[in-house]
Amino acid sequence: MKREKTIYYAIVGVGDSPTEPAGLVRRTFTSDGRLDEALRKNLTWERDTAIIEWEYGNLVGELTEISETEAKALIERFREKWGSRED
Repeated sequence: MKREKTIYYAIVGVGDSPTEPAGLVRRTFTSDGRLDEALRKNLTWERDTAIIEWEYGNLVGELTEISETEAKALIERFREKWGSRED
């Protein structure tokens, strides 16, 4: 599976902001199709439906597109906040 393009989104819920979001999701376009994933509290990426739910208006929060650089910085903030938990 060859990665061709990845789009990152910050999950902004009630009381959150794009700079302090509730979570992070990404959509990767590959040679096999698209892959939607969310960053979990154990700092691993797992398949997720949040982007599709947002596209259909079924997600409680809002998604804000961010750059890969912003996503990496956000992952580091989550690492500090969540530690290296194994949930």
